[in-house]
Amino acid sequence: MPIKRPVLGIVLLLLVFIGSLLLLPFLGLEVISPQEVLSGTSDRVNQIFWYLRVPRVLTGVLVGSVLALAGLTFQAVFQNPLATPFTLGTASGASLGASLYIWTGWSISLLGIQGITLFAFLGALLALGVVYGFSQLKDGMSTTTMLLAGVAVSIFFSSLILLIQYLSDQAHSLRILRWLMGGLEAVGYGRLLEPLPFAVVGMLLIFYHRWDLNLLAIGEDLAASRGVDVKRTKIMLLLVAGLMVGAVVAIAGPVGFVGLMIPHICRLWLGSDHRVLIIAAILMGGIFLPWCDTLARVIVAPAELPVGIITALLGGPFFLWMLVRQKR
Repeated sequence: MPIKRPVLGIVLLLLVFIGSLLLLPFLGLEVISPQEVLSGTSDRVNQIFWYLRVPRVLTGVLVGSVLALAGLTFQAVFQNPLATPFTLGTASGASLGASLYIWTGWSISLLGIQGITLFAFLGALLALGVVYGFSQLKDGMSTTTMLLAGVAVSIFFSSLILLIQYLSDQAHSLRILRWLMGGLEAVGYGRLLEPLPFAVVGMLLIFYHRWDLNLLAIGEDLAASRGVDVKRTKIMLLLVAGLMVGAVVAIAGPVGFVGLMIPHICRLWLGSDHRVLIIAAILMGGIFLPWCDTLARVIVAPAELPVGIITALLGGPFFLWMLVRQKR
């Protein structure tokens, strides 16, 4: 592959990324012109643009970038093209925490962080802890053990969520169902700042280990022969990716398939070098999810679809295509 192709791909993605950031806040049920925003004569337009649409687009960028990068990391570590950011049960753990909070009817906050966000993040941490604990029951840690433990924890937590829904009244049950569909609703920038430290630190750590990801994606034996501490690196990368996912799922709900589709699209387009793929996944995830959310806001206007429905409608056929491609 010519060396210019990855560079041109990253430049193109960066241009689309910047263009999307500039364009998407103006789109919606009511299209806002740049002149209306720049003039500042309408308080209503300013409120909609700066406190609803801009935070929502930025939230979509953050969530999409984290899910795409986490998916890339999971697929490299597990050497499994069908691995997703939710492989270790983080989504189910976060959903269980949020469901418990809604079921109890509590209304709390801590340091400005909403209670449902706190419970969801704690649920994600619980899932990670349980999976990691099970993976250590045997001597050594295999990716297969962690993968199976994650699937088991995810199924168990999903069963508990169903139990909570069954025991809830109609209002709480509908609220739980709505949260499980995922959404990027944001008023102001407070919720956007909650997962930001986890996302920034996680992205930097994963990029720092870009060479290790290249080696792990090929094979653990090769990585070990090149001086990589395989066990330590795998644990660190999985925990970092899991914490990132838990942080964004806590504010947006379990938005599925982003971490499955985006890494594959990047890999098919730009090759398998994680030095390029990490940047490409961050940019493409930050483009894809805000556009999905914009489509969700206008496709059945004046009603609004949860963005998780849009990603699932796109991700389901993509997953089937991946299965057929793998078989071939």
